[in-house]
Amino acid sequence: MPDTATSSPASASAPASLIDSRHAAWRLLTTLGLVVLGNSSMYVVSVVLPAVQAEFGVGRADASLPYTLMMVCLGLGGLWTGRLADRHGLMPVLCVGAVGVFGGFVWAGLSGSIWVFGLAHGLMGLIGSSATFAPLIADTALWWNRRRGIAVAICASGNYIAGAVWPPIVQYGIETIGWRHTYLWMGLVCGLGMLALAQRMRQRAPLVSLAPASSVVPPGTVAAAPVDRSRPFGLRPLHAQLLLCVAGVACCVAMAMPQVHIVAYCTDLGFGAARGAEMLSLMLACGIVSRLVSGVICDRIGGVRTLLLGSALQGVGLMLFLPFDGLVPLYVISAMFGLFQGGIVPAYAIIVREYFAPQEAGARVGAVIMATLLGMALGGWMSGWVFDVTGSYQAAFLNGMAWNVLNLSIVGWLYWRVRRHGVVAGGPVRMGAV
Repeated sequence: MPDTATSSPASASAPASLIDSRHAAWRLLTTLGLVVLGNSSMYVVSVVLPAVQAEFGVGRADASLPYTLMMVCLGLGGLWTGRLADRHGLMPVLCVGAVGVFGGFVWAGLSGSIWVFGLAHGLMGLIGSSATFAPLIADTALWWNRRRGIAVAICASGNYIAGAVWPPIVQYGIETIGWRHTYLWMGLVCGLGMLALAQRMRQRAPLVSLAPASSVVPPGTVAAAPVDRSRPFGLRPLHAQLLLCVAGVACCVAMAMPQVHIVAYCTDLGFGAARGAEMLSLMLACGIVSRLVSGVICDRIGGVRTLLLGSALQGVGLMLFLPFDGLVPLYVISAMFGLFQGGIVPAYAIIVREYFAPQEAGARVGAVIMATLLGMALGGWMSGWVFDVTGSYQAAFLNGMAWNVLNLSIVGWLYWRVRRHGVVAGGPVRMGAV
């Protein structure tokens, strides 16, 4: 039977029958592969941090700058690639992204200074990895209605699959052929892989996916109060967007501390970079589970409450790093941290989809995802700077906890406003629910 979806012109929207369909599931699988390949650089740079620091003879903060620059450019690029995808479709954006990932890895592998190394990662973030995060999350939300939360979670989990798969591979490459040759191979594998998968993303999302998630009210439920999408959370859209962006920055400054510095932290403790790479891989593998479970939870309780739960648990995970620095406890805490915080970023996309005008979903999701990536960038650099100033990661963990409290305060206030207005977005509400 011919695949009518992939044979249609790239500019045509898919028919309504493809929403929640088998084709949508295959597209989600392709999307997952693109995210795994395109987001590889986010975790590779953390693994090579000790080797790059030693080769270029720089401090921990300077060695963290390539990660910071890449994440800043990734966030800014998400706005640009999102708008291009809205206008021209995903496939040409993904093809350009494949070239960016290939070129960035190769340029970084040939770099002669920390600044050139950083610029190469900025290129990867701006036109490479940015094509495979915010635009794909926004696109996925438009292909699903009944299982939108879990679909977005699967898409976003590709980011953590990349974090689980690539660190041990790259660490092995560093130990056998050196970090420079490892980067050249990463450019070939990820760039060509993205280019191949991009050919399956010609079809544009069905326009009717902008409709409410369900028009059927199951037994034992009551219809939710209508959501005034012109006043999300009872606020002006700009104010609500800014609050979500500040919350996104704050939660990801906290999140970046273990993710960016766990390899260097283990090296300082005498456990070696290989053990740190294993902990990072374990942390992000557990993050995959967390994102999938959070997607199911999000479909039941909504994005705001899921975000509030994830933020509270992330704070607990950060706190556990303070009293324990043994090898086995760090493995356990790394796993717990991954389980606690994995569902945070996808929840922002669901919140935007629930409370803001659907025709603005792409741009607003891009803006919030940009804020989370800026938070990762700031947190990666700030943690290195705090370490250079204090000579210890204890203060860096405390700094992350303070930012997490800011995030928790904002999300808690938004949840209070949801309760105050008695509105739950995203379809019917169970009896007794807010």
